Amino acid sequence: MNRSAGREPMYIHLYGKFKDEIASGVYPYGARLPSKRSAAEQNGVSVITVEHAYALLEEEGYIVCRQRSGYFVIYREEQVFRRPPERETEKRKTAATDAPRVFEMENTFPLSIYAKTVRYVLSEYGPAVLERTESAGLPALRDAVARYLGRARGIDVSPDRVVIGSGAEALYHLAVILLGAGRRYAIETPSYDKIGKVYASHGIKYEALPLEADGISDEALLGTSADVLHVTPYHSFPSGVTATAAKKQTYLRWARECGAVIIEDDFGSEFCRSRKPIETLFSMDGGERVLYINTFTKSISPAVRIGYMLLPESLAAAAAEKIGFVSCSVPVLEQYVLAQLLDSGSFERHLNRVRRRLHRGADAK
Repeated sequence: MNRSAGREPMYIHLYGKFKDEIASGVYPYGARLPSKRSAAEQNGVSVITVEHAYALLEEEGYIVCRQRSGYFVIYREEQVFRRPPERETEKRKTAATDAPRVFEMENTFPLSIYAKTVRYVLSEYGPAVLERTESAGLPALRDAVARYLGRARGIDVSPDRVVIGSGAEALYHLAVILLGAGRRYAIETPSYDKIGKVYASHGIKYEALPLEADGISDEALLGTSADVLHVTPYHSFPSGVTATAAKKQTYLRWARECGAVIIEDDFGSEFCRSRKPIETLFSMDGGERVLYINTFTKSISPAVRIGYMLLPESLAAAAAEKIGFVSCSVPVLEQYVLAQLLDSGSFERHLNRVRRRLHRGADAK
């Protein structure tokens, strides 16, 4: 089997192959995948490669391993607003209970590298660090964020759809201004308490939709009258629940059928122990109905109050009018520094160091 994408690892290629075959129905719901040895022989790879590919599929909720029986498909496109089978549900409940309830950084970004970058920016840009920037943020940072997301996260977005803000709470406020406080909002329960507080501060009476082991209850999602859904698909705080691949498709189908918008709150997926980037709703949707929010507070330091919002196509044109009057709340110097950390590769090297520590910690358990 030849690689189809340059230097793409073979297990990623094999993962994509099986994922496409599951989604297209080659392996329908309940089907048994080939054994690891058979899959290795059929695809001309090692058993270890198949193990890595199957592990990714299981992590994302496409398959489940049943002891002494093999790997079985638990994803089905038609499973919308239905409760998953009891066996898989109970397994995921156990996994959610065992997961850490709070995402914690092992340490902050190395101070020496941050200080060196600050000195470089001051010498390189001089008085420019004191100039006013656009309301959506410094163009250099928006460009750097878009490039980083493209190469490291598989998220394709143009810089003009990136909005910079001082942390998640500030971006929640901007999202309300952009979408309008007169719409009907729904959030996960339990969820990060500041989400509800921000909405309440705008006079919004939001619906609280209960989380199950694989995401928001299908029954609750079907019954909501909301047209804006705020979710944290990966490691929702404080429950630790991660939405399965099927549940993510359910969210997107619900949004399409109801003409709704999804706010995807993605505070921690960059530190997932998976060997590939977590697939975001924004990417799965193609940027049509998902407004994506992430920050550098967890990945660099709580003192770095910088986040970004990715606008869906449906809102990009209206953004200049609706939120263009709001000045960017992040100091220009800090924006230049972050842009340099992204473009120099320092940020990604830091992420890789932390991921290796997380892998070693998981292997030691």
